[in-house]
Amino acid sequence: MKTLTSLLERLNLDPEVLEACARNAEALGLPLERALYEAERINENQYLETAAARHAMPCELRLAALMDKEGSGWATDAERVCKVPLPWLRKQKVVPVRDKDGKLALAICHPSGWLLAQELGMLLGERLEYPVLAREDDITDIINRIFGESTRSEGSVSDVLGDSVNAIDEFNEDAVEDLLEDSSEAPFIRLVNMILAQAVRAGASDIHIEPYRDVSRVRFRLDGVLYERHTLNKAHHAAVVSRIKVMAKLNIAEKRLPQDGRIAISLGGRQAGLRVSTLPTSFGERVVLRLLEKSERVLSLTELGLSREDLQLMHSLVGITHGIVLVTGPTGSGKTTTLYAVLQELTAPDKNILTIEDPVEYELEGVGQIQVNPKIGLTFADGLRSIVRQDPDVILIGEIRDAETAAIAVQSALTGHLVFSTLHTNDAPGAVTRLFDMGVEPFLLSSVLRGVVAQRLVRMLCPHCREPYLPDEQELEKLGGARSAYRSGQPLYRAKGCPDCLDTGYRGRMAIYEIMPVSDALKRLIVDKADANVLGACALSEAMRNLRHDGMLKVIAGLTSLTEVARVTNE
Repeated sequence: MKTLTSLLERLNLDPEVLEACARNAEALGLPLERALYEAERINENQYLETAAARHAMPCELRLAALMDKEGSGWATDAERVCKVPLPWLRKQKVVPVRDKDGKLALAICHPSGWLLAQELGMLLGERLEYPVLAREDDITDIINRIFGESTRSEGSVSDVLGDSVNAIDEFNEDAVEDLLEDSSEAPFIRLVNMILAQAVRAGASDIHIEPYRDVSRVRFRLDGVLYERHTLNKAHHAAVVSRIKVMAKLNIAEKRLPQDGRIAISLGGRQAGLRVSTLPTSFGERVVLRLLEKSERVLSLTELGLSREDLQLMHSLVGITHGIVLVTGPTGSGKTTTLYAVLQELTAPDKNILTIEDPVEYELEGVGQIQVNPKIGLTFADGLRSIVRQDPDVILIGEIRDAETAAIAVQSALTGHLVFSTLHTNDAPGAVTRLFDMGVEPFLLSSVLRGVVAQRLVRMLCPHCREPYLPDEQELEKLGGARSAYRSGQPLYRAKGCPDCLDTGYRGRMAIYEIMPVSDALKRLIVDKADANVLGACALSEAMRNLRHDGMLKVIAGLTSLTEVARVTNE
């Protein structure tokens, strides 16, 4: 087992940070690794490995993935675990598991969890032999598997539905309180719950339910790519859609017009919101649900995956007192995550921060958030007019969609406010020309625009199966300007596929960035109403890294693949 000292050395932390955390740990009576973890200086895996070394405990960072797999050495014991109240397990974040020898171990996410062993052993009627440290999400997932058999079926729609298609008459609920605890016997209620539970567990961003001539197809968008998950009998489609419309409080009788709604669900303690959109097609109503996990922690700027240089640029943009900073990219490119990280950085007792969004995706402590509601006349422009009368220091506009909103945003910046917003453009220079198209005067824009951040999300290679290889000259040429960071003989990595990543070769996503501070040279070009190509050439001459360059640096770092960056940057 690795020693605690060697593990701490391997973390390669700044000595001053280590010393400060050590003082804090001593004052609070915490182990050093716990203080480092709570200060967000190390990640969960590093914390668990270090805690395991200190306490001489085994550690398994892939427990959920290994559970019940042949030859893995780990198995669930549902019959025994179900003797323990589900709320107690969720609160304590522990779960008993069987090892390869049939011994009962206790999976815990903090060493102190082992103190519960005696109490838990009495409930189980069997002694717990030893602890095993595991990720908190893995423990939650194992608990949900044991207690959620009815909703976690891996795709046997026929098992849920049987031959019944008449369950539509039994729909009488407005929402699902907890997908794991719904006791309804209606098959279509259980089917919809199963689909939602699978999507949340898989980390899907969207669920598509699409009718065709003979079948209905259910697809999940995972890491930006759509994958088919279920094929339903066409006769079941209308009942499934009606159930979702009931949950979203939509008009189930209206099938000719598009409708929008929201659903709040809970799955094993994980809170999630669903944005629901229906659209009539020639074969029936199509439904898309966007998942917004309410329990997700808002990331900080240092966790966004910015390079050291880009992080410095972001800090400089966040540190200004007035002006406009824009974040651009297509839908689903992480713009909201970036802006929320910025607001979290700015939140302080001496600042009044107000936002107007559509929708409010995550709740931010210390920030006044306003939800757009066009049905009652609360648009971005109307809400923004009211916000500027609330004495704000910082304003976040969810999106600049029209000339009126753009004009008010510019005026707000001119009167001493710091304004953040988003636009849909392909790159950073394109944001300037888009505002020209909205009627913003060049001389006004040059005086208020402080910077533009363009971004995309690329899939990260699965750490368990990524395949190293030595690139040939043709592939090295694709690195472009990032090639100077490549060392001769250094392997790159490509996707392979394994059970952990559902054989896609990728697991999770990260952002690539293009940050364009507005220099004096760019201001002069903006006054002259230069086009995006001229603005881009000027920014590149001032050492701006474009999206592809940043993506290729992440390829060299082994985080993603050449083909993935080429796909996202359209090259």
